[in-house]
Amino acid sequence: MTMRKVKTSFKVNGKPVELELEPRRLLMSALREDLGLTGTHNACDTTNCGACTVLVDGKAVKSCTMLGVQANSKEILTIEGLAKDGNLHPLQKAFIEKQGLQCGFCTPGMIMTSYWMLSQNRDFSDEEIKRMLSGNLCRCTGYRGIVESVKYSKDLMRKKGGDTE
Repeated sequence: MTMRKVKTSFKVNGKPVELELEPRRLLMSALREDLGLTGTHNACDTTNCGACTVLVDGKAVKSCTMLGVQANSKEILTIEGLAKDGNLHPLQKAFIEKQGLQCGFCTPGMIMTSYWMLSQNRDFSDEEIKRMLSGNLCRCTGYRGIVESVKYSKDLMRKKGGDTE
C-alpha cells in the first residue's frame, strides 16, 4: 500500500528545501536519506541516545521523534550547517582540541545540544552542562572531555566575537 505524500517546505542550514514526504517519515530519515545530511546519526530510534539531535527553530530536537511533515515552515540546523566557508565552528574545534570525542558517533548530537545550550548566552557550571547533555549518550569518553569542550568553546566564541554565530 502506497501512502499519499505531503508537500513539505522548510529551511535546512539556511537553504530552502521542498520535499514530498510520507506523513509517517521521520525528520531524521528525510535529512539523511532524502537530503544526504548524514551527520545526523541514527543510533537508537527510541530517543535515548541523542545522536540524531538537530535544532528546529532554535531548539534542540531529537529528529527520530519528529515527523518530517512537522518541519513544514520551520528552520532546521544540522551539524553540517555549523561550519562556515570550510571553517569549523568554534564548538567543533573545541571538541577536537579538548578531546570531546573518541569514536565520533555521538558527537554530532552532543555538539548540536551544546550549540543550543550555548545559545542561551550564559555560563554554565559543570553540573549544569552534564544535566543539559543528559539526553545524549556516549559510550566512549566518560564525558569529561565533552564538558571541557563545551566550556572551552565558550572562550573560543568570545574571542571570535560572537556566541553561537
